[in-house]
Amino acid sequence: MSGIIRKRAALLLASVLLALPLAAARVQIGYAAEGAPAISAPSAILLEASTGKVIFEQNADQVCSPASITKIMTLLLIFDALDAGKIKLTDEVITSGHAQSMGGSQVYLEEGELQTVDTLIKCIAVASGNDAAAAMAEYIAGSEAEFVVRMNQRAKELGMENTNFVDCCGLTDSDDHHTSARDVAVMSRELITKHPDVYRYTGIWMEDITHTTARGSTPFTLSSTNKLLKQYQWATGLKTGFTNKAKYCLSATARKDDVEMIAVVMTEPDSRTRFADAAALLNYGYSVSSLYRDENRDSIPPLEVKGGVEESVPLAYDSGFSYLDVDGNDVRMIQKRVQLPQSVQAPVRAGDAAGEAEYVLNGETIGTVPILYAASVRKAAYGDRLAKVFRYYLL
Repeated sequence: MSGIIRKRAALLLASVLLALPLAAARVQIGYAAEGAPAISAPSAILLEASTGKVIFEQNADQVCSPASITKIMTLLLIFDALDAGKIKLTDEVITSGHAQSMGGSQVYLEEGELQTVDTLIKCIAVASGNDAAAAMAEYIAGSEAEFVVRMNQRAKELGMENTNFVDCCGLTDSDDHHTSARDVAVMSRELITKHPDVYRYTGIWMEDITHTTARGSTPFTLSSTNKLLKQYQWATGLKTGFTNKAKYCLSATARKDDVEMIAVVMTEPDSRTRFADAAALLNYGYSVSSLYRDENRDSIPPLEVKGGVEESVPLAYDSGFSYLDVDGNDVRMIQKRVQLPQSVQAPVRAGDAAGEAEYVLNGETIGTVPILYAASVRKAAYGDRLAKVFRYYLL
């Protein structure tokens, strides 16, 4: 009996000793906090979309292959072009031989086939069509190569330091085509916050399109590669990826109680695990987060202007304010303090800062929003002052 006890004690001691390096490693690679999920993804990140606050990260800057997650940047450039009026959803795009030749995941476009921009976005967002991505790249930039240049320019603008694109769809296994979980989260956030219409496509589970070629019209069913849409009730998108080099990856977006989360998992061992890990991260994020949002739609009294052609100037907030708390604080206790001078000396230029709205929680400033002059007021000259006196006595 004593031998059994000694054996159990030895096993317990061994397990404790084995756990120590693992615990230390978790601190080093960035586990967010006690209670964070243990996931299989070698690289992952979780953030809230409106604030960009990172809730969890694990080797988030590790360089890895993105596979079809690349198409997040492709979609971003497509929606940028739509917003700029450079293309329209009703535009018809001709499939080139190059686009038809794309392998991997495809919707089987044929050379010379016409499809609208709207349909091609569905093919990219739902079925991850490499041929559709190439067709759109050529339509927007003239060639896939030029489109890739623009992808890398956009990545640089967003501060995606570990990213370089070689193609528009992620089919390549080249080491030169790489990104990181953090960079994927950055471009995912840019896409969903700047272009929320993308959810009209990424939320589609199944939809038919029609191939119209010289041989006639045939229906084709698009099926979503994002199984999280059926497995997680708050899922809204965004993009899956797989190649032998990249393994399984996912940028998952979700909305619950008006709070948007982005969970990115990279280099997962299998498809099932990537969805399970993403769901675990999203659940963790919602369990620890409390979002405060102020749209700043309240009116601000005009500010007195001294020595100007106008006696006052209207004011406006520069933006709304969002704050994500993950420390268990009551965000209802956040105080907003408007800080403005009693008056300002002319001249005043529209768009310049007049003051700020300060947000305070537990006695500490958690953020500010500039308050801007909503109009310009020039300095009054002698003639302006004379005219003002003249109007005063006439009235």
